[in-house]
Amino acid sequence: SALPEKNMIFKGLIANKEDMNKLMLTPLIHYPLPGSSALITFEEASVAQRIIEMREHMVELNSGEELEKLDWCRMQVQAVPVEIMLPSALEVGLTQSSRSILVSDLPSLDISKDDLLDKLELFFSKTKNGGNEVESREFLDDSGQVVLTFTQDGVAERLIERGHIQVLIRGGEYKVKISPCMNGNVTNLQFQPSHCPRTVLLLGIPDVLSEESMRDTLEIHFQKASRGGGEVDALAYVPAGRTGVAVFVEDTG
Repeated sequence: SALPEKNMIFKGLIANKEDMNKLMLTPLIHYPLPGSSALITFEEASVAQRIIEMREHMVELNSGEELEKLDWCRMQVQAVPVEIMLPSALEVGLTQSSRSILVSDLPSLDISKDDLLDKLELFFSKTKNGGNEVESREFLDDSGQVVLTFTQDGVAERLIERGHIQVLIRGGEYKVKISPCMNGNVTNLQFQPSHCPRTVLLLGIPDVLSEESMRDTLEIHFQKASRGGGEVDALAYVPAGRTGVAVFVEDTG
């Protein structure tokens, strides 16, 4: 129930029957970050694992105007793994809409989306063109296709059987494709726990430096091999009293 609704258009041909029921999922995980924390991603997973195993880290603070009034020049932070939930299985139940069609291969015209929808609705609402009264229309931004829904049953089926139809738009005649409109519902979604191999979460960072200075201090410390660190790929710091969100994508490196 927490998943957002999403219109999806499946394009292309299936070469093997074994692939007909497969759907590839690409992770895009939004991970909340509390205040006084940082995410640090290393170039090597072995470095991240070593930092986590050490757990407690004493970070030396660089001297400067911000530290003149402080009685200490070191801070202790904790390194913990980043645990996320990844989808392991997804089942989608598909049903063909009895009153809707998918219109594709639309011409590239110098008109607005609303004008294009008006032209299509006007054309497909006429019985002489094989259509009928249009109940709703929707432009799918992701694919540049249009979904038309009719008020009566049977209209969509007849148009789909034709496959293609010549549409008149602003005096021009264009051949568009008519396809079934599929409605899908997630019937089963399973997750499995996983951790980010190259990323470490740092907790308990005191509010003693400016945001930029703290980022530099943490990166300098954790890139030193003598402290168990290594080359840093990315670092994000969230000061005390604030919150943040990190977005994790599939690691293709």
